[in-house]
Amino acid sequence: MTKKIFKITGIIILLLAISLFAIPYFFKDQIKAKIAEAINEKVDAKVSFADADLSLFKSFPQANVSIAKLLIINKAPFEGDTLVSLGELNLKMSIKELFKGKEETMDIEAISTENGLINILFNKDGIGNFDIALKDKNEKGSESSPLSLKIKEYKVENLRFKYFDESSKIKMIIDSLNHSGTGDFAASKLDLVTKSTATVSLFMDKVNYMNKVPLTLDAVLGIDLDKSKYTFKENKALINQLPLEFDGFIQMVEKGQEYDLKFKTPTSSFQNFLGLIPSAYAGNLKDIKTTGDFSVAGFAKGLYSDTTVPKFNIAIASNNASFQYPSLPKSVQSIVIDTKIINETGLLNDTYVNLDKLSFKIDQDVFNAKANIRNITVNPLVDAQFKGTVNLSNVSKAYPIKLKVPLSGILNADVVTKFDMKSVETSQYEKMQNSGNMTLTGFKYVDETNKAMNINKAVVQFTNTRINLQQLDLTTGKTDMKVNGVLENFYGFMFKKQELKGNFNMQSNQFAVADFMSPEAPKSNEKPKEAVKIPAFLNCSLTAKANTVLYDNLILKDVSGKIIINDQKVTLQNVKSSVFGGQIAASGDVSTKGKTPIFNMNLGLSAVDIQQTFTQLEMMKKIAPIAGVINGKLNSNIKLSGNLDAMEMTPDLSSISGDLLGQLLSTTINSSNSPLLNKLGETVKFLDLKKLNLNDLKAALTFKDGKVNVKPFDIKYQDIKVNVGGQHGFDQNMNYNIKFDVPAKYLGTEANNLIAKLTPADAKKLENIPVNAILSGNFKNPKVTTDIKSAVTNLTNQLVKQQKEKAITKGKETLSSIISNATKPKNDTTKTDIKQDVKAKANDLLKGFFGKKKE
Repeated sequence: MTKKIFKITGIIILLLAISLFAIPYFFKDQIKAKIAEAINEKVDAKVSFADADLSLFKSFPQANVSIAKLLIINKAPFEGDTLVSLGELNLKMSIKELFKGKEETMDIEAISTENGLINILFNKDGIGNFDIALKDKNEKGSESSPLSLKIKEYKVENLRFKYFDESSKIKMIIDSLNHSGTGDFAASKLDLVTKSTATVSLFMDKVNYMNKVPLTLDAVLGIDLDKSKYTFKENKALINQLPLEFDGFIQMVEKGQEYDLKFKTPTSSFQNFLGLIPSAYAGNLKDIKTTGDFSVAGFAKGLYSDTTVPKFNIAIASNNASFQYPSLPKSVQSIVIDTKIINETGLLNDTYVNLDKLSFKIDQDVFNAKANIRNITVNPLVDAQFKGTVNLSNVSKAYPIKLKVPLSGILNADVVTKFDMKSVETSQYEKMQNSGNMTLTGFKYVDETNKAMNINKAVVQFTNTRINLQQLDLTTGKTDMKVNGVLENFYGFMFKKQELKGNFNMQSNQFAVADFMSPEAPKSNEKPKEAVKIPAFLNCSLTAKANTVLYDNLILKDVSGKIIINDQKVTLQNVKSSVFGGQIAASGDVSTKGKTPIFNMNLGLSAVDIQQTFTQLEMMKKIAPIAGVINGKLNSNIKLSGNLDAMEMTPDLSSISGDLLGQLLSTTINSSNSPLLNKLGETVKFLDLKKLNLNDLKAALTFKDGKVNVKPFDIKYQDIKVNVGGQHGFDQNMNYNIKFDVPAKYLGTEANNLIAKLTPADAKKLENIPVNAILSGNFKNPKVTTDIKSAVTNLTNQLVKQQKEKAITKGKETLSSIISNATKPKNDTTKTDIKQDVKAKANDLLKGFFGKKKE
């Protein structure tokens, strides 16, 4: 009997287990439908999830509902933005909750989620993307069925929280957030025990104030749901490594939130200050030696509403502190920090910041600063002073700055500035008070490519209207330069993103462009180089003179001119240089404002060496490759425009268009270096290229879409007229026509044998014979075809024609003589006989001339 009972019991347990496994599968579609229906009835957004599952074992005897890859996507005015993305959401509840009707409340006991994102946005109009609840369309007095939260615990793992306010430009990112809480939400009063860890980054208008600063908080939060009051009880917080304690409460009221909070550092060691600095910049604080104190204390008390903020006072103080890292030889001493952030009225604009003193000393060098900022929301007023000396070589000896090569140099500063933001925006410099000087001497910096920059001396003077760069003496690589000039609107650029205006003069003995260029290509593990963009904020000019400029493989001498930068465009004005034995003058511009950089340039070449110009400049080589075999000088005007490669800023040859007008001076041809000219000389026997005269030759070229069109031009060659025209491509393929107007004597042995039969007088009467040559193929493998054979045939026909005309002329002369003799007076008896005789002889003569068969 006992065995039977155990057997039945086992079967029941097995059936129950099978049921617990099977029920979720039987009701899976209904569960998914119910979840989708419940969500879509509540929110005005696009909601989707990959799957929904029900487990009766995971948290037995409660049921566990899992929703995978839950997405909530905003509609207008945040169309397409992600509000919530959860890798997994788990809800724990009693099994009976699954069988409640639609109008019944559903009690949820626990919630957990992992790998999620919450993205809170405010647009310029102050509208938030989180307001997605459907507005209640029911009549007044009717209520939708509530969701009862009898939560006892919740847990968030690896959540990323993003916040951005478009109007204030405040951006906050809370990353790797892990948070859990336990408490009985079914009670109206409870103590919620929480644990939190995260990293926080804070940006205000692109300025980074916190960069992945780690935060931890273990706190007990007393919650009074009836009064909407949240009281901080036992708590322990760390901001990076700065401990912080706070107590008080936040209460939700009709007009906003009521605050009554106090906070302070539990200890006063100066190490607390170093604990605020992210570890990536502060180094290992474990064995650091510190003296003196550091404290943060304050309160916030009052109403936060649409028009008010709580009154608050935050004091940050340190007196006669010092620190020294065990691995570094020097210490930072006599540190004084006295800063207060205060609001005494509850009006945000009345907040003010007083940095009453910031001072420190390294060896004998002392640096002091103080500042005051008021009227922060309407028209901020800034009053600041900086004075002191810093030996830059000591900085890395006292603080663990990660530099491959330590800095060196002495910075001296004595600057006073006082201004308001409205004056900055409207450029009312007369309302600003700036004075003082900054000097940097013996500065040396070495970058990651081991390239060193040395500033022998830099002197900057501050005035109300501008910043004067009185002296900058700099060397780097092969470059030396001396610069002076003025910067205008510096504060507008720094605080309001206005244009940075300036005018500078530069002199250099040698300027190597490569010293200011980035490496040729990124390494395999580096990111691809970004497209080059001329900064939109620059509006300045540079008048420059340099004895030598090194650019790629070119050596430019006596370079001078003006460069203007404005509206993402660089304009060249009256730029001149000696190069290739002559001079080049350039004007034009380069713009990166559009998606593809473009350029527009005018070049004037005066007496430059032809061979150097057309072999060392890639673009010129493409335009006129044949010019590389010409020895001599060139005068030319070139207009060209096109696109630039966005990465390298080199011309895209396929996009170039323009024209070239050139004149050759004192030229000779070195045909041995040209396959084309060699082939032409072999084919056209009467052409001796060494005797070709190109002096004062003028040629006009146009180029577009990778094609160069040469307008027909004449070349002098002894007593032969030569006309050349056609086109070639940047790919070196060509199609040229050469027309020769050739005297008959140059057409070979056969032609000369025919001419030998003529009298000298008749030979002079021969017309020149046209000979055509076609050049095709490409410049390295050319093809030359001519019509010389047909030219010889034309010469033969010309000679036959000339003989016929001569015979006809002679026949006419003979006939005229006979007729003249015949018409002389004779007796009447013989007149008739004479006329008949003349007629017969004339007929015989004409028959003899025209009736003969050609030999």
